[in-house]
Amino acid sequence: MAENLPMTHRSTFLLPPTVTDTTTYALIILNQRLPRFSPLIWDHAKVRVCADGGANRLFDDMPEMSCCGEDVSGVRERYKPDVIKGDMDSIRPDVLNFYRNLGTKIIDNSDDQDTTDLHKCIAYILDTVSDDRKSNLCILVAGALGGRFDHEMGNVNTLCHFSTTRIVLLSDDCLIQLLPSNRHHEISIMSSVEGPHCGLIPIGTPCGSSTTTGLQWNLDNTEMRFGGLVSTSNIAKGETVTVRSDSDLLWTISLKKNTHEGEEGILHDSQHV
Repeated sequence: MAENLPMTHRSTFLLPPTVTDTTTYALIILNQRLPRFSPLIWDHAKVRVCADGGANRLFDDMPEMSCCGEDVSGVRERYKPDVIKGDMDSIRPDVLNFYRNLGTKIIDNSDDQDTTDLHKCIAYILDTVSDDRKSNLCILVAGALGGRFDHEMGNVNTLCHFSTTRIVLLSDDCLIQLLPSNRHHEISIMSSVEGPHCGLIPIGTPCGSSTTTGLQWNLDNTEMRFGGLVSTSNIAKGETVTVRSDSDLLWTISLKKNTHEGEEGILHDSQHV
């Protein structure tokens, strides 16, 4: 296998923002219930875009995550998206009018039925972010998982379409991102907020050879394919996991219920195939 350029991954967006994090984060909100840590990733983001149905989720869910006694209208005004973009078939009229009156930009793409709302939102962000920031760009997608399976698979397909951009799909339970085969990958495990359960799933084509370090069940030039072996319910053992593969893989890791939770309360599964 030819030597690949390194690509590093750190889930620092699950920790409070710091001045030392040079990543440019953008946030996309889709039409599934928002993860409990949505206010945290909102604070990391420089650009915040809702798919049209995602605006309903932002409007409804964010007040439930705010401090007790905080005014609902004030919460909604504070969490105002920069843009609402999509085919406008899901957003409620009251939600659309609320954000429009606050100055949110509304982009109607109802003429484009060939791409998903996630695709449209990613394309907008890539057109908006300056070229000098794209090398450090990470797009976080809340509400990408759960609900209809065809929607989830459509979101995974969108990861493959934008394979050169770091995009992370998020739910309360896990994150998913694409590891393109033209790079080798170094994944820093933020053990206070993620893990230990993880997986590597071949996507698009069978994987002829994958090699890892830092897992309880490491791969060693291992072939993976659907109908054969895939690495699910694996365990991240160290501070760093490395991955090399001759085909694109999905990386997924479990998320802990809060930043203070350790190993207690985490379900352990010895299966990895």
